[in-house]
Amino acid sequence: MSKYKLVLLRHGEGTWNKENRFCSWVDQKLSEDGVKEAQDCGRLLKEQGCKFDLVFTSILSRSIQTAWLVLEAMDQEWVPVVKSWRLNERHYGALIGLNRAEMALQHGEEKVKLWRRSYDITPPLIDESHPYYLEIYNDRRYTTCDVPKENLPRAESLKEVLDRLLPFWHSTVVPEIQRGKTVLISAHGNSCRALLKHLEGVSDEAIANVTLPTGIPVQLELDENLKPLKPRQLLGDQAKIQAAIKKVEDQGKAKQAT
Repeated sequence: MSKYKLVLLRHGEGTWNKENRFCSWVDQKLSEDGVKEAQDCGRLLKEQGCKFDLVFTSILSRSIQTAWLVLEAMDQEWVPVVKSWRLNERHYGALIGLNRAEMALQHGEEKVKLWRRSYDITPPLIDESHPYYLEIYNDRRYTTCDVPKENLPRAESLKEVLDRLLPFWHSTVVPEIQRGKTVLISAHGNSCRALLKHLEGVSDEAIANVTLPTGIPVQLELDENLKPLKPRQLLGDQAKIQAAIKKVEDQGKAKQAT
């Protein structure tokens, strides 16, 4: 018998996911498909009998909107939602806004895979000349963080995502789980991957091959020490999940413009 259950969820498809661009800290709403993914996820979790006591999200709209839609579909809109920048997507620095497939054509698929999926390689830093710099750093939401705005990242490796996520995990999420609360973390591909690496002890090399599609809940059954009792479960139609994983993995492959 598991002591605790935890559900991780990469938000539904965002507008820039659809356009295959590095979205990162640029705030985007869900696409129409993303809204449907979140609603379908909520219906699935309701069918599975999930009852959440607490939800954690990033401070990016696509993460929050996904949580709202999931809870609405579950008839659990009343469940408290706690937001933190520490669950934000990985900061892709100067790569923000660029198209992954076009970059693969320009720099090679291996280089793009390193930037996207490696554990400890940081992409080039964003600077004030970047077209999205002011949109990010002038955003009022970043005045609410527990660090000064000037200390927020300008680019991150997955390792750096885990480093900024773990203090929030240990101080805020873990005590709630240990009180017996069933928790949903509605976040992003890389913040969820970083947390999986920590919980499952995934190696620095193997984490490159862990892919989480949008809108697919990942269920973890944990023991009293918050160690997994069995492999993570991606819930839903397994054929559709495998197709969705392949779609994510293909995003960094070169495609000639048509």
